[in-house]
Amino acid sequence: MAEAVSPPPMLNAAVTFGRVLRRAGLAAGPDRVVEFVRAVEELDVTSREDVYWAGRVTLCSHPEDLEIYDRAFRLFWDGEEPPRIVSPPKTRFSMSVTEDSVQPAKKTVEKGEQGDEAVRLRYSPVDLLRKKDFADCTPEEFAELHRLMADLRLSGELRRSRRLGPAPRGRRDARRTLRAALRTGGEPIRHRYRKARDLPRRVVLLCDVSGSMASYSRALLRFMHAGVATGDPVEAFVLGTRLTRVTRELATHDPDRALKEASRAVEDWSGGTRLGDTIKEFVDRWGQRGMARGAVVVILSDGWDRGDVEVLAEQMQRIQRLAHRVIWVNPLKAAPGYQPIARGMAAALPHVDVFLSGHNFESLEELARAISGAVGRDGNTIRENGYPVRRA
Repeated sequence: MAEAVSPPPMLNAAVTFGRVLRRAGLAAGPDRVVEFVRAVEELDVTSREDVYWAGRVTLCSHPEDLEIYDRAFRLFWDGEEPPRIVSPPKTRFSMSVTEDSVQPAKKTVEKGEQGDEAVRLRYSPVDLLRKKDFADCTPEEFAELHRLMADLRLSGELRRSRRLGPAPRGRRDARRTLRAALRTGGEPIRHRYRKARDLPRRVVLLCDVSGSMASYSRALLRFMHAGVATGDPVEAFVLGTRLTRVTRELATHDPDRALKEASRAVEDWSGGTRLGDTIKEFVDRWGQRGMARGAVVVILSDGWDRGDVEVLAEQMQRIQRLAHRVIWVNPLKAAPGYQPIARGMAAALPHVDVFLSGHNFESLEELARAISGAVGRDGNTIRENGYPVRRA
């Protein structure tokens, strides 16, 4: 049996540095991190200047990224202490680096064979936690995962709106052009334009909280809270023996309070599940009245159903006709050799566009990309020029 090859220290450090940049608000995706590692391999890894410019060229794409990059570089590679300031409440437009959720790679200085100093970078424990199954996490690890989930963004795939908005190019906006001309003596010096805007689709989350999902339902509910609390068009429901809408309970920015109020609103937590009947209630009461029309509908369940599977298949077919995309998230999918042989899962799968697992934090990041349209119906990432994209 071949011995497993561990990744080089520089790759581990680059991955962790990319995560620091993303927490700070710079869009440093995995592909850019790979290019950063390739650039450093061609240069002198022991030279601070070479590492700095390799990262600046490969990880920054806009002039406004440079200040964020410089601050994160000094924090991560030079070991500067982050400023201790009281941050305002997070909004959908702001992100911050927190010492709790991001742990930079540990640095140790050792003497090499030639007597020179060698810097070794060890992998951050957060990277291991991202791959750990929710069912195996301790309460302390759950608390760290909850902090990581606060930075997840659940924004639906973009759609072209019928409403027009101001734009640098497009249709000529006569009303705004004439209004501006009043300030210049009636002479239209600058023409105004407008075009259709791109708006995110509504996201509808249906989470199974039956007894068979007990190991995952709390983490998935925290994931739902991260989406609802951003203020984006996200609706949240829980499924058991009955359907319960928890959007209002999850709308507060305090995650502990939100989960407590949601748990209080659900009367059948960790009980049985009747997926067909509860999904039928959703379609009849909310879905066909507009909530599911053109939306991204996400069902988080292991597919175990005590009800009639024919009812489930019929309701999934109705949802597929209404929704833009149907995503099913099953934590059991990550198990080696898993086959969707449960009667409920087998009945629903033909009407599902994307089938994913939701057993750890990395799989929830993949789910967020699928909701935003960066993962195709075959489950593969949609890319342009090597980078993941969000489809319009």
